[in-house]
Amino acid sequence: MRAARLVRAAGSLLLALSAAAAQAGAQKEEDLADSVRGALAAAIADSRPVRPMFTSGGERLAYLKWLGEMSHRLEARIPEPQVRVELIETAYYEAKRAGLEPALVLGLVQVESNFRKYAISSAGARGLMQVMPFWVRSIGDNDARKLFHLQSNLRYGCTILRHYLDREQGDLFLALGRYNGSRGRPEYPNAVLAAWKRWQYSEASVTIAGESVVVAPRPRVLPPEAPERNPFSPRRLVNPS
Repeated sequence: MRAARLVRAAGSLLLALSAAAAQAGAQKEEDLADSVRGALAAAIADSRPVRPMFTSGGERLAYLKWLGEMSHRLEARIPEPQVRVELIETAYYEAKRAGLEPALVLGLVQVESNFRKYAISSAGARGLMQVMPFWVRSIGDNDARKLFHLQSNLRYGCTILRHYLDREQGDLFLALGRYNGSRGRPEYPNAVLAAWKRWQYSEASVTIAGESVVVAPRPRVLPPEAPERNPFSPRRLVNPS
């Protein structure tokens, strides 16, 4: 009986791993114009500090409430409070810096690596946001070890997703497809959508240190349930079932 339970448990684990692997993908290396390569390299090399500055006590309080809620939601995956908070703070900063919603970035991290800092895919993508090493050679300093560093990985991932969004003229469905290496297919965008919804929360405005630029809160978008009203791409995204 015990052996049978172990076999069933092993089978369930393999099934879960297979399901997770089905979402894994890899960005495809493409030729970049010199101007684009230069802009991406500059974004990666930006050395501004990672902590936000607040323009009022109310904004700071709102941010701390958000941080506490995100920490609570992530506790089951990352038990260590300091590690958990550092990840959330850095994800918030890098998302805002790239003009992305923190909830979207956290959802993408959940789908890509399930918050495993040292995750490596079968295609060789690395870290929390599963960044392919060719990006470090193309727009970085050719040190692929940095993809296992918290801020570096999130910096690359957010910069790359922003690049794909710009290239697809704001179409998040196609941008996520490029990020996953499955452009035009609905499985990966649907998975990120579901995860994104789990991390939705009102967010504070911040000023990035050294720039004196207020990053205004983007409207809180709650993606509707009906596939035809999906905010990614109302024309294309359909229920894969």
